[in-house]
Amino acid sequence: MASNGKTFSTAAERWEGIGPYYAMFPTRFADAVIEEHTAAGDVVLDPFAGRGTAIFSAAASGRVGIGVEISPVGWVYASAKLSPASSEQVEQRLLEIADISDEYAEQAQSLPKFFSECFSPSVRRFLLAARVGLDWRRCTCDRTLMAILLVYLHGKEGQALSNQMRQTKAMSPDYAIKWWAENGKKPPNLDVVEFMRQRIRWRYAKGVVEADGSRVYLGNSVNLLPQLAQLVCEEEVPKAKLLLTSPPYFGVTNYHYDQWLRLWLLGFETDAYVTRGPYQGRFTHPVRYRSLLKEVFCHAAELVTDNAVVYVRTSKDPFTKEATLDAMLAAFPQKRLEERFQPFRKPTQTHLFGDKTLKAGEADLILLPS
Repeated sequence: MASNGKTFSTAAERWEGIGPYYAMFPTRFADAVIEEHTAAGDVVLDPFAGRGTAIFSAAASGRVGIGVEISPVGWVYASAKLSPASSEQVEQRLLEIADISDEYAEQAQSLPKFFSECFSPSVRRFLLAARVGLDWRRCTCDRTLMAILLVYLHGKEGQALSNQMRQTKAMSPDYAIKWWAENGKKPPNLDVVEFMRQRIRWRYAKGVVEADGSRVYLGNSVNLLPQLAQLVCEEEVPKAKLLLTSPPYFGVTNYHYDQWLRLWLLGFETDAYVTRGPYQGRFTHPVRYRSLLKEVFCHAAELVTDNAVVYVRTSKDPFTKEATLDAMLAAFPQKRLEERFQPFRKPTQTHLFGDKTLKAGEADLILLPS
C-alpha cells in the first residue's frame, strides 16, 4: 500500500495521517523544517496545532512537541497519535460500545433526516452509543477509539461509515440530502465492528511512535500560552528552539462548519451552523483577526529561546500575509526576516468553495536570529 510516496512501512507513516483536516501543512514539510532548525531533544512549539502535524513530526524525530489547539476535533486527532492506548484496549472498547448500541435504537430513529440518509440504522445506533459512551476528554483509550472513528466517520463510498461524502469536510445537511437523492446514493449497510477492527489493526500493525514529553493542550492559545509561560518560569517546561505553525487564514476556514458532523460525534449540536464555534469571528473580522495573531505570537515569544527560529506558513493573500507578518515582527522585533514562496500544486480550499481562479500559493515567513 503506497500513497504520495509513502509505503506505510513505519509507525510514524501510519499514525501521522490521523486525521483528515483542512489547512494542515504536509508532514514532509514539517519534517524538513524541524530537521533544519533543531537537534534531538529540542522543543518545538505550535500555538495553532490543528491535527498536530508539527507536534507529531517533532516527537517522531526525537524532539519534544508542545502545541495548543482550539478545535476539539484537531485536539482529539493530535492527542491520540501522540499517546494512543494499546490496540487491545481499543478493540475491547469497540466491542463494549457495540454491545450497548441497541439501547439507542429509538433515539436513532428520531435523529434528523440527514442522519438516516447518511448512515444505516446499525451505524446510527453505534455512533449514538459512542457519542454518549466515549469519554474522549479524560480517557486515553476512549480518545484513541474516537480519533479513529472520526477518521472514518464520513468519506468516499466503501471507505467510510457514511453515504458518499468528502472525507475532509462535512457537507451541509440540505445539500447532502439533495445530492444523494439526485445520484441514487444510499448509506452502506456494514458491520461496524468488523469495519473498524480492520482499520484499528492496520493502524497499529507497525507499532506506535514514542512521544515522551510531547503533548497538545485543548483550548485557546490566548489563554493557555500565559499558563505555559508560568511553567517555563518555574522551570517545569523548557523553552522551545523552534516555533513552527500555520495560523488560520483570514476569511477562508470555518472550523465549526467544516467539521460539524465530527463535532456532533464529540457531543456538540446536531445541526451545521456557519457562524458558531469559538473565536470564529476572529477569522473573518479584520481587527479581531489582527488582534488574535498579535496576542498569540506575543505570548509565544515568552516560550521560546532567544536564538529560536520562528517559522510560519501563511497565505499569500495580502491581508492574511500582512497581518501575520505584523504580528510576528511585533513579538520578535530583533529577528531577521526571510521569505520563501510555495505555489499550490493541488486544488485549494477556496477552489472547493467555488473560487477557481489561479492562486499564487502560500508564503513561508521565517524569523532568524540576527
